[in-house]
Amino acid sequence: MATLSALPRISSFSLSNHPDSRFFTRKNPPKLLNIFAQNLHNRHNVTKSWTPFSVIDSNSKFLQVGHSARPVLVKSSDNGTSATSNGLQSVVGVLHLVVSLGIILAMDKYLKQAFVAAAIKFPSALFGMFCIFSVLVILDLTSPGLANGLMEFFEPALLFIQRWLPLFYVPSLVVLPIAVQDIPAASGLKIAFIIVGGWLASLAVAGYTAISVRKMVKTEMIPAEPMSKPSPFSTIELWAWSGIFVASFAGAYLYPTLLGTPARTCLPFLLASTVLGYIIGSGLPSGAKKVLHPIVCCALSADLAAYAFGYLSKSGIYPILGHYLTKVSSNPGAGDILMGFLGSVILSFAFSMFKQRKLVKRHAAEIFTSVIIATLFSLYSTAFMGRLVGLEPSLTISVLPRCITVALALSIVSLFEGANSSLTAAVVVVTGLVGANFVQVMLDKFRFDDPIARGIATASSAHGLGTAALSAKEPEALPFCAIAYALTGIFGSIFCSIPVIRQSLLAIVG
Repeated sequence: MATLSALPRISSFSLSNHPDSRFFTRKNPPKLLNIFAQNLHNRHNVTKSWTPFSVIDSNSKFLQVGHSARPVLVKSSDNGTSATSNGLQSVVGVLHLVVSLGIILAMDKYLKQAFVAAAIKFPSALFGMFCIFSVLVILDLTSPGLANGLMEFFEPALLFIQRWLPLFYVPSLVVLPIAVQDIPAASGLKIAFIIVGGWLASLAVAGYTAISVRKMVKTEMIPAEPMSKPSPFSTIELWAWSGIFVASFAGAYLYPTLLGTPARTCLPFLLASTVLGYIIGSGLPSGAKKVLHPIVCCALSADLAAYAFGYLSKSGIYPILGHYLTKVSSNPGAGDILMGFLGSVILSFAFSMFKQRKLVKRHAAEIFTSVIIATLFSLYSTAFMGRLVGLEPSLTISVLPRCITVALALSIVSLFEGANSSLTAAVVVVTGLVGANFVQVMLDKFRFDDPIARGIATASSAHGLGTAALSAKEPEALPFCAIAYALTGIFGSIFCSIPVIRQSLLAIVG
């Protein structure tokens, strides 16, 4: 058995919170512990199986593992026990993720079914978000511990959604060749003008509004609640998805109806190719990401996989892209699986807004005024620009919610007749990509130095993708980006649900 060769003098213990703390006072020192320490000093060899821990202060009830200037050395668990414990923790963590995420997805599904059955056109996920937020606020007032417990319970699901969020936007870009094949080139150029010009105008309006209100209210900034960040992708994930891609691609090529239908058979390799594109794109240098954003890498990777399979199977790329996004619940493709998470994204807004509730309350004037004005400006300016450049009314309606996250933008255009939802999703994603690449430069050009103004302007004009790009370099703006990102979609949905506003937009469009 290994022995100790040296041991630093043990510092005095503070165990005031111990159940038997009456025996461990300064007048009555812990003799048993002192004897134990003295015996340890008499040993001669130290091995690596001994690890230091420090005794924390009298205000804590636990002994914490860590570094100390005067460490006490105790024997650690053997490797087998440690490995078993880590494995058990991993299993519990996975189960926790599955249950918490499953509850959110089930809530989204049943709310959607209920709204369809009741013929309610208001976005069901948005209603669910209001319900979750209201429950959290009520619990925070009556039982704060329970509210915090709910937040902690759903934390794994929220991190999962945050980690894979860009993937949920990708399907519209993957099937873009199908969505635009009937759109004339001249109309495509007009849409591009609206995207770029509209983004720049929305950025300026939101930023200047925020700065103007900030000057009037003069509210001092306080530190925001820290926001958790998802873990980076590992090499194991890369190789695992690569293996899935190769195996499923070969299986689909050899047995085209292996899983019952072509769409289901193509689903595994098309999904794997999309995920691989995102993992690889996320690992590119920051300079390369300006050209090849992770979302662009996703779309290119999936399109290349579809082209390769179409070429080898002699079916062509368009039928394979049709299998990617079928919009049929009984016969889903890879894109349908990914877009099925969009409702959960909206539900997750409730948790992020609750976490930053103190910030929202303190800066309510700047946040709500800026977001409301920017959202209305975005909707009406898009309608005016479409009319001004002579864009077809159906296409103008399709691009109205260009600054609103995909999940709610699709719900908004469903309120209008004749809209092209695939074009809507693609325009929203492209707007986000424009913002992600140029938002920081333009914020500096406009001299928006205030973090609140920079965050609100970014999220109000380029939603989630702009938010991710700015917060990566300016973390102090992230809370305001997250709040404005959610509120822009919420107010956009509410405004378009009001018949008077909807009819006025149609009148402008013509």
